Amino acid sequence: MRESRQNTSPTARKAMRQIGITLGISAVLATLFTAWTPASLSPGEIANQMARLFEVGSAGDENASLQLPTPAGDEPLKIGIVIGHLGLNPDTGVEDPGSICPDGLTELTVNQGIGERVVRALDAAGYQVDTFEEFDPRLFEYRALALVSIHADSCLPINDQATGFKVASASETVIPDRSQRLVDCLVDRYARATGMYFHVGSITRDMTEYHTFREIHSQTPAAIIETGFLHLDRDFLTSSPEVAARGIADGILCYIHNEPAALPGATLP
Repeated sequence: MRESRQNTSPTARKAMRQIGITLGISAVLATLFTAWTPASLSPGEIANQMARLFEVGSAGDENASLQLPTPAGDEPLKIGIVIGHLGLNPDTGVEDPGSICPDGLTELTVNQGIGERVVRALDAAGYQVDTFEEFDPRLFEYRALALVSIHADSCLPINDQATGFKVASASETVIPDRSQRLVDCLVDRYARATGMYFHVGSITRDMTEYHTFREIHSQTPAAIIETGFLHLDRDFLTSSPEVAARGIADGILCYIHNEPAALPGATLP
């Protein structure tokens, strides 16, 4: 046997190695489609896993071996929620409560009321939820299934059209499909839960270039939502935070479970 192995040509050895890699990939395909649920591995992530597998064992790497991915079930399925304007601003050393109404109602108060209910809803759905302040150092390179930052819009009496909600992802991201998918789900489910208008025309650079987008890990899908205008939508935001929270939580779960999103402003997968 030793002599036969020594006489095997390089071409034959390469062919045998490629056959082994092909059989290994076939085994991984079976693992991928039985070990993961849609909530833990999206079709795009499956494609990424397969791309990495095909890179293993490339020509010229005699010591390459097939690395099986670790099942997502071995790690907590984390979701990140940022409570907009919570905590101290590192530039000023004081808390910035966001928009402030003439009677003292602050955006922070509204954000907290909705955000805390979102966290409870996702926790009840069985997910580990990390709650963050606006400038939380834990956000650096943060990895999760998704991250959503919760805010509210101006309390100024701008005009009769200053009503409704807005959702946006980063203007520049290495995962545009997943980020847009998260936005689509949030738009669809928040509109369904609240009956509010998606005010897409007033999305600003402050949203699409939101600082947290640059801080988290590049593979974490993220979005920012303005839940309504503190002037014309004040009654809803202060009297029905649980409804707004349900819309956000349902939007996040829509994304994680790969559910369809079909309302105007959202697109089907």
